[in-house]
Amino acid sequence: MNASKRVRSGVMLGVGFLVALAATAAAQDVRVDWDKSADFTKYKTFSSEIATAWGSPFAEKRAIEEVEKALGAKGWKKADAASADARVVIHGATEEKKSLNTFYSGGGYGGYRYGAMGMGTSTTTVNEFTVGTMVVDIFDAKTKALIWRGIGVDELSDKADKNQKKIANATRDMFKKFPPAPGSK
Repeated sequence: MNASKRVRSGVMLGVGFLVALAATAAAQDVRVDWDKSADFTKYKTFSSEIATAWGSPFAEKRAIEEVEKALGAKGWKKADAASADARVVIHGATEEKKSLNTFYSGGGYGGYRYGAMGMGTSTTTVNEFTVGTMVVDIFDAKTKALIWRGIGVDELSDKADKNQKKIANATRDMFKKFPPAPGSK
């Protein structure tokens, strides 16, 4: 393989790696955990509230609506806090993050047997982005014990409709296997 083909294949490999890395970085992270001894069959009603606001009243309202819709689809009914079996508490947070991306260009590889190494340039850019986290906690209303937790983390968009879809997707993924079956892990 000659030097220019090696450089081209190296660049293509690098581009492929960056695309794969970007796709992974953009993926939403959703996790759930629950009290393995909790009997979810005894919970039929819930109340819900935002406990930790994240500064976006519209997003907060959408988060409550999505969680209530997800629980309703599982057969749970919304009730007032005084009579509900479970209490659903939603927390939100945003955090500014930075990523560094370095791109290399030029500077073909001649190899030692050709007697020279090519000179190239590199450019590093700083990307700033906002990461949003939504935590949904479900407590037993009588004992106040935490019985279930869902956490969704994703990069936020500057477009409200995209963020609404991210809230909907995170909530859907959180409640996909809800309620946990007795003895499930």
